[in-house]
Amino acid sequence: MDLSFFRADGALLVPTEMAQSMWDTNHMHGVAVSGALARALERQVADLGRHDLHPARLTVDLFRAATMDPCEVTAEVVREGRRICLVDAVLTQGGQRVARASAVFLAATATTEGEVWSPSERPVPPPLDVAPQTDVPHVPFLHSEAGWSQNFGEHQNASRKQSWNSAIPVLAGEPITPFQAAAAVADGASLVTNWGSRGVEYINTDITLTLARQPDGAEIGLSAVDRVEYDGIAVGTAAVFDRSGPLGTAVVTSVANALRTVDMGGIEYSDDGTRTGG
Repeated sequence: MDLSFFRADGALLVPTEMAQSMWDTNHMHGVAVSGALARALERQVADLGRHDLHPARLTVDLFRAATMDPCEVTAEVVREGRRICLVDAVLTQGGQRVARASAVFLAATATTEGEVWSPSERPVPPPLDVAPQTDVPHVPFLHSEAGWSQNFGEHQNASRKQSWNSAIPVLAGEPITPFQAAAAVADGASLVTNWGSRGVEYINTDITLTLARQPDGAEIGLSAVDRVEYDGIAVGTAAVFDRSGPLGTAVVTSVANALRTVDMGGIEYSDDGTRTGG
């Protein structure tokens, strides 16, 4: 198995087993889809030669189930200015649009001198003796009332969730970039905000990631901040952070999917991506 979400076949991206969703064995999960779209957006900006621009906001719409079939991702610049660049991307399979993304890239400037409120308490990674620093992909560490562990069954409860992730490369043979890592991990906001005592009963239809800065590497954490749900529609917000501190937020909109609940309590992963149970 490739330790990546896709392998290249000319201009096509072919999903590996790592891209397989827990909702259906013939579906791709949003982590892979978001990572592929972010890669296309980032490459489009790089083609402009605009190395002064930094990704500040990514929105991904997951409006059709992406299957485990080859896909094509295209991107185009909507507007390029001195301090801002807007880029759109589309993922298609068999000529059919499956997902789309839009991103805002901004040029950094000097910080102003005025004082503005920000939270005094921020989420932090698990202790180094639990999760040593690494750039190698691994099973996520999870946190709930049970503390930090990689045992999914321990965290199937109604308490607040956090995750600590080492992102998997989007394309085989190509190092993952910090933006791609953040974009892929951001789909996990659905897990930390929608995972409860009976498993994951909501499926997200989108992802919005905001970044004040890029991650230091591929290690990224998510911490549930808020969740609002009415009549089967849920909005979850997670703080995004790395070992150096806060990065931004991830927001997902989700709909109830109780007939196809993912029971996380019986799932185990190994670092090579092998899954048992579920």
